[in-house]
Amino acid sequence: MNRQSFVSGVNPSHAYRLLNHGPTVLVTSAHGAHCNIMAAAWNMPLDFDPPKVAIVIDKNTYTRELMEASGTFAINVPCRAQAALVVRVGNSSGRELLGKSLENKFAAFDIPTFTASEIAAPLVSGCVAWLECRVIAEPHIQNAYDLFLAEVVAAQADERVFSEGRWHFEGHDDLRTLHHIAGGQFLISGESLNAR
Repeated sequence: MNRQSFVSGVNPSHAYRLLNHGPTVLVTSAHGAHCNIMAAAWNMPLDFDPPKVAIVIDKNTYTRELMEASGTFAINVPCRAQAALVVRVGNSSGRELLGKSLENKFAAFDIPTFTASEIAAPLVSGCVAWLECRVIAEPHIQNAYDLFLAEVVAAQADERVFSEGRWHFEGHDDLRTLHHIAGGQFLISGESLNAR
């Protein structure tokens, strides 16, 4: 698992900007020898310092089981080139794969990864941003609403489309982020406008 050469660290004070435009994300989690990946559309930045995020993870998912066991997870921001992957992992169950004696979704779907800097969950290669998160224990909202709060302990982004705290997709159409609307349909992030 090698880190891609164009991945650069993101100042924690800018970590919220990696999710501020509402992308569909891939959530990865790991505990012990087990790991999983799922798609999630309900996520958002929550705070700046320390940076925090909120994300909805259904109580029946294998990803959540591993998140709760480890206390950590990663948010990977996929791009247009990964739309089929997002649908594939979003429409499959890691628990069902285990029942069929398949190792995990990463192996079953040949998903390339690289090693996170602060947590055990793998990071998905080819994405445009990665947030490594530590769960802030709030059992009431986790159990009642499937809502998790987490502190971002490390963040990275593809410098071709995110640098100096800003997204800039121009000239990189395959790296534009995905925004799920329903039934496998996505909107792609479009042109930016500076109103200043």
